[in-house]
Amino acid sequence: MSKYSLGQLQQAVMHQAKEKGFGTTHEEIDIHEKFALIHSEVSEAYEAYRKNGHQVTDDFIEELGDVMQRIMHLAGCFNINLEQSIIQKIKKNKSRDWSWDKMNIKR
Repeated sequence: MSKYSLGQLQQAVMHQAKEKGFGTTHEEIDIHEKFALIHSEVSEAYEAYRKNGHQVTDDFIEELGDVMQRIMHLAGCFNINLEQSIIQKIKKNKSRDWSWDKMNIKR
């Protein structure tokens, strides 16, 4: 695959969901299961990172791809444009202040 926008990738995920019978509307999915599956993929990504000495490996990269696909599918079932949502959040975050001392783990 060549370069695609996030919107195009989300459309491809939804096309695949339709072909595979995964559901393409919020009425056709179990939202609780979708959140559990997203959590599962995040855990698998962490486990791939941890078991390989905190190194970025093909397994880690693949699991992050799974996370993104699960999120794109969930958002697509609710007709949420993730690309636009992320752009809006970036703009909102520009004016936010974070207390790094309170947020970061002290080592």
